[in-house]
Amino acid sequence: MKRIKITIIASIILLMCSGEGFSENLPKIHGFVEEAFAPRFGSDDVRHRQFNMAEGRLQLKTKYYFDDESILSDWQTELSVKSDFVLDFYSAGKVLTDLRELNVSFTPADIVDVKIGRQVLTWGTGDYLFLNDLFPKDYISFFIGREDEYLKKPSDALRVMFYPEWFNLDVAVVPFFEPDNTPTGYRLSFFDSFQGGIAGVNSERDIIEPSRTAKNMVYAGRAYRNFGSYESALYYYRGFDPSPRSYKNEAGRQLYHERMDAYGGSVRGPVLGGIGNAEVSYYHSPEDNSGDIRTIQNSRTKYLIGYDKDMGNDLSLGFQYYVEEIMDYNEYRRALLPADYRWDEFRHVVTNRITKLLAGQTVRLSLFTFFSPTDLDAYIRPSIVWYVTDAWTLSVGANLPWGKDSWTEFGGMQKNKNVYVRLRYGF
Repeated sequence: MKRIKITIIASIILLMCSGEGFSENLPKIHGFVEEAFAPRFGSDDVRHRQFNMAEGRLQLKTKYYFDDESILSDWQTELSVKSDFVLDFYSAGKVLTDLRELNVSFTPADIVDVKIGRQVLTWGTGDYLFLNDLFPKDYISFFIGREDEYLKKPSDALRVMFYPEWFNLDVAVVPFFEPDNTPTGYRLSFFDSFQGGIAGVNSERDIIEPSRTAKNMVYAGRAYRNFGSYESALYYYRGFDPSPRSYKNEAGRQLYHERMDAYGGSVRGPVLGGIGNAEVSYYHSPEDNSGDIRTIQNSRTKYLIGYDKDMGNDLSLGFQYYVEEIMDYNEYRRALLPADYRWDEFRHVVTNRITKLLAGQTVRLSLFTFFSPTDLDAYIRPSIVWYVTDAWTLSVGANLPWGKDSWTEFGGMQKNKNVYVRLRYGF
């Protein structure tokens, strides 16, 4: 099926290239070639115990601006294509294709921009903490050491941006729900509640995704405007929880993505010589309005405050404080069975980012840490990036999760510690 999809995409591009006006002004192709390797030091039962990333990657991207004498030119139409081709030694040397972008954007009116096709959608103010950004994420890429751009998964979507006088409105419609890419035991181990511990390839759980029907389309919206130096936004999301947290059939080891509505807001602007941000989001669980169904995730409210400051001498510091609250907590506790795992009403997480540039800003040292005083778990991400030349970049880093208990977010990942090396040539 994937080959058929790629063939169709390639055919469309070739047909467009053969059109009048296109071949006369072929777009330039950019991209990079990268080799990446991530040895691991864990004792869990994943496919390869010695490493969790060994791959060669080629990315090609281009943009084409229609400049012929047609409505495409009048609407400032642009075609964007970005695709990765990966030789994945972790998967026995398979060649994988990751189509990151294939979209057309245009401006049919002065106050309207439209983008149709495969694209990465993102908004919100958090640094590695996503409250109102409920678009799909690739947490496997995040934990094995790929570049940060691969944390955000692309979606096939229609995005319409309106710019009336008093505010801006951003609306996204996703016809087919795209879930987060979370550990399954193949490349990364995780806490499997059905087994009561950290599982690898021995996990037998089944994830049920929403059917691809019109009633399961995903809708998201953002209304935003500036008040002086402060950026403010309101958010709305109607779809499904991107990560499977509810139980479809406990006996059959089935999890599923429950329906979810989200409402939120954020503000960001100058504070005490730096940049501060605050964000809140309420996740409503329409399948469990009262919070008394033990197999369905309760409604939740998430809160975030953050602060970043440039300290001078190419040193910057950033801090965040995050709180997640389970709603209808008393009903949740009463519905639990004696053998169930019990979550606290409030989960607290503190993060910090330290970044230092050296050697004429050709070397970047970075340390990002998560720590939860309620879960007693943590995740440390140190990295060094050396911009050897304008074309060559060497990145070295580590992923170091830890936890007192195996069922917490980072405790469940504690056997996935690794270091990684990436060498990239850009063109």
